Amino acid sequence: MARVKGAMMTRKRRNKILKMAKGYWGSKSKHFRVANQAVMKSGVYAYTGRKLKKRDFRQLWITRISAACKMNGMNYSTFMNGLKKAGIVINRKMLAELAVNDKAAFTQLTQTAKAAL
Repeated sequence: MARVKGAMMTRKRRNKILKMAKGYWGSKSKHFRVANQAVMKSGVYAYTGRKLKKRDFRQLWITRISAACKMNGMNYSTFMNGLKKAGIVINRKMLAELAVNDKAAFTQLTQTAKAAL
């Protein structure tokens, strides 16, 4: 049986990693071993970042809703409780959008939440 050498696949694999490491500083974009470590680490950072992004945006929305509630004489937790009791199902992203862009509609929601309590 003929001997198979893996030069072509090895080169493909290495070039793929080096292509992903393009733009990295110094030898991280030139030498395969260092580039491989940098690419693996950046993949970990990217994965973690995608999870943190969700957390950060939710925190931002809650802060915006809370600020708008305080302007209407209410705090965040009682507002959310009032909405729940009133049967209004709207996510925090849309509530934050209303709080920033449509203050009249948000004021209506706070009135509804107060009435439900």
